[in-house]
Amino acid sequence: MQKTLQQIPDFEISWPDVQTCPVVFNSPHSGANYQPDFIAASRLSALALRKSEDSFVNELFSSMPDLGCPLLTANFPRAYVDVNRAPWELDPKMFSDPLPSYVETKTIRVAAGLGTIARNVSENEKIYHKKLKFAEARARIERYYFPYHQALGQLISSTREKFGQTVLIDCHSMPSSAVSPIRINNQRQKPDIILGDRYGTSCHSEYIDHLEDIFDRVGLKTTRNKPYAGGFITRSYGQPSQSVHAIQVEINRNLYMDEKTMAKTEGFEPLKHSLTAIFKDFLQTAPQTMQPTSLAAE
Repeated sequence: MQKTLQQIPDFEISWPDVQTCPVVFNSPHSGANYQPDFIAASRLSALALRKSEDSFVNELFSSMPDLGCPLLTANFPRAYVDVNRAPWELDPKMFSDPLPSYVETKTIRVAAGLGTIARNVSENEKIYHKKLKFAEARARIERYYFPYHQALGQLISSTREKFGQTVLIDCHSMPSSAVSPIRINNQRQKPDIILGDRYGTSCHSEYIDHLEDIFDRVGLKTTRNKPYAGGFITRSYGQPSQSVHAIQVEINRNLYMDEKTMAKTEGFEPLKHSLTAIFKDFLQTAPQTMQPTSLAAE
């Protein structure tokens, strides 16, 4: 039976039968549960609201539990609450009442209209008919943002406790129009994949080097950090000195979906198959400390 909007959980964890790897997958921007009151408050159509969504990314990575790794997925839309921001990045121009002093109003994300509560969708189209009350933003952040990060933090901590470290793979997609051609293999090409490690600060180099090599071997044009080096999640959780490594994976949407209709294309299933094979290879051939434990050792 198909779930109604009210029955869909705010977020969910897809668990492996047994977690055999110190790797956690996270899909914070693929949520597509648009509540009617949000659509009614918006000046945009439901389809236009989805332009900032990392559509189907959770499905692309849905086989990760079969590899022994948990997958955390947000079901609420990024346009409603963005968990890849600091908790209180808000634009004062969006609100009819003053904001508390703890609110961060002058960040780059806020200036772009892409704070914790977004002013715009990704194509700089304003979302709302009228200004919001701060109480509305606070209610959303308290319901969605903090419980999501509590769940992610617990996944990372329990994994590190079990294996001695955690590698967080933060899964995203990028509009093809937002990606400029760069030099890959001595040619100017648009990348298929951008891996982000905050310029070497969020992850040990051996892990991201290894992952990039695997992407390259399967023929996906891969580069690193430009223009996506990793957002709040990669920056905040990626602490190699504390045995937590974070890598952001950005996938060119043109590989698997029609960006105008927001529908999957014939490329979806082959890409999903490739991602499953890539991360299976990654887990099996990565440094010994990250290889799957044998079930006999459980």
